[in-house]
Amino acid sequence: MSHDLSDYRKSYEKKELLKEHCPENPIELFRDWFFVADESEMVDEANAMTISSLGLDGFPKNRVVLLKKYTWEGFVFYTNYNSEKGKAIVKNNNVCLSFFWAGLEQQIIIKGKAEKLAENLSDGYFESRPDGSKLGAWASNQSEVVASREELDNKLKETEERFKGKEITRPPHWGGFMVKPVSIEFWQGRPNRMHDRIRYTLQKDFSWKLERLAP
Repeated sequence: MSHDLSDYRKSYEKKELLKEHCPENPIELFRDWFFVADESEMVDEANAMTISSLGLDGFPKNRVVLLKKYTWEGFVFYTNYNSEKGKAIVKNNNVCLSFFWAGLEQQIIIKGKAEKLAENLSDGYFESRPDGSKLGAWASNQSEVVASREELDNKLKETEERFKGKEITRPPHWGGFMVKPVSIEFWQGRPNRMHDRIRYTLQKDFSWKLERLAP
């Protein structure tokens, strides 16, 4: 089967990103962009982001996770520490996050180092989750091979019985990572593929260096 996509074209013309309009701290610009994306009808799940890590098999791997918090310090998401993703990050904590909001013709690419959250912070977030999500964290051995869907459903039923009438506590193998950025690039689509790219790079004195990149 062959499907030629060479004639697919789109002209990006909605906005511009000028260096002189950028704040000194990239988290301010992220906050402004995220607010617009979150309020936009053209963006579904503004907090959906791709995280790239280097797997234990030596191959990089991307997958979509949900951003649950961002601060001046970094970007937080939650996962099973025993999953393929969790093990890869523990082994090599250099990761890359990316947001792509097609309706706004914008991307944000974040390079950083992932660190496990303190257990009390993971506890606090876990308590806020719906019971079904809590049970799923116990029932699923994330990334492990399973024989069938029925096996998964049965494991969930067993877990429901186990915690019936009891508090659903956080599994010790489940928790958060914070990605502390060392580089954040903001990409705004422009006509003729002459896109705006502004990169912030963290310096030794914790200031940020601003640079425009060629598209």
